[in-house]
Amino acid sequence: MTPTTHLNIEKIRADFPILQTTVYGRPLVYLDNGATTQKPRQVTEAISNYYDTYNANVHRGVHYLSQVATDAQEAARSKIARFINAKHDYEVIFTRGTTESVNLVAYSFCKQYLKAGDEVLISGMEHHSNLVPWQIACEDHGATLKVIPIDDKGELILEDLDQLLTARTRIVALTWVSNSLGTVNPVAEIITRAHARNIPVLLDAAQAIQHTHVDVQALDVDFLVFSGHKIYGPTGIGVLYGKEALLNAIPPYQGGGSMIKSVSFEKTTYADLPFKFEAGTPDVAGIIGLGAAIDYVNEIGLDNIIAAEHDLMTYAQQALSGIKGLRFIGDATHKAGTLSFLIDQVHPFDIGELLDKQGIAVRTGHHCCQPVMEHFHIPGTVRASFSFYNNKEDIDRLVAGVEKAAQMFV
Repeated sequence: MTPTTHLNIEKIRADFPILQTTVYGRPLVYLDNGATTQKPRQVTEAISNYYDTYNANVHRGVHYLSQVATDAQEAARSKIARFINAKHDYEVIFTRGTTESVNLVAYSFCKQYLKAGDEVLISGMEHHSNLVPWQIACEDHGATLKVIPIDDKGELILEDLDQLLTARTRIVALTWVSNSLGTVNPVAEIITRAHARNIPVLLDAAQAIQHTHVDVQALDVDFLVFSGHKIYGPTGIGVLYGKEALLNAIPPYQGGGSMIKSVSFEKTTYADLPFKFEAGTPDVAGIIGLGAAIDYVNEIGLDNIIAAEHDLMTYAQQALSGIKGLRFIGDATHKAGTLSFLIDQVHPFDIGELLDKQGIAVRTGHHCCQPVMEHFHIPGTVRASFSFYNNKEDIDRLVAGVEKAAQMFV
């Protein structure tokens, strides 16, 4: 049983200036955290401080500002490595986000290991960013994309997993937590079963990193990806974790400055990890901001965050369940962060627009998960996604808004 939180939510909300704003004359209720989380002052101040006091390019600069910026960037890398319990700091690669991280692995790993007739296995609830790159890789190499199916509860059907994992399977790539359904997948079991056949696994942790403890060594996962903006950090910055041996074995994703040891017209030799995969000037401010976000989460305490979000999810699910005509899409036993629903045959866009006019921000549509929507034979859902800085008043406003929509449209 998840413990009840004892956080001072109102004090925490004061750290997020945007939560004090109004929309259409009403206090903002922000329930679109699955798309992006809001940023505490501590993050935006860290970014401003970089630009105001030590803005410089990193690495190889002998002047003071460059050395300070380099130290700050690498300190952020160390914080992230500790947060996910990576064995080495250099197993943390900075990217523009989850999408680029997946594309990097899909390109570089598959260039090294995927051949005609091979297979890549994903799940039936993937975000397009963990589906389309593998489609492209399979098309480029003459391989086959296979899918672990889902059931009507929105859970993976694992009975046939051992048949889906074949001698031709080169990698498994799946989401830890579904962005469209909130389903928490049994990733430890899947990794164990894949590794029994020496098949590496990539986890999309974009919707897990902010809701649960991530320990890449305990999971023994081969690759793990996430975005800074899902965990109270800036947009446009993300992380690829990879085991040292695999990162050393696969070729670079991009060429250019910073990722080389030496360059001649005849041959280039590549830099050691992590710089082999970090071509060009990095998003130094974004990296420092992500480091500040990790500091903030650690200060609040991930266990406290998990407890607060559990309370919110339970309260919201019970309250929404009482609305006539409302049905949840996805009824998994284990969920995190997200509730998706519809009201009778009302289009989700109509519900979303009515909620917006009441100052309530939710996400509507297919959530970049069109195969999931096809499975349920629906055009999309209304998705309310929660963070620990939400409160029960936010949920009450959501419920009142949905009830109003139900009365208007049904």
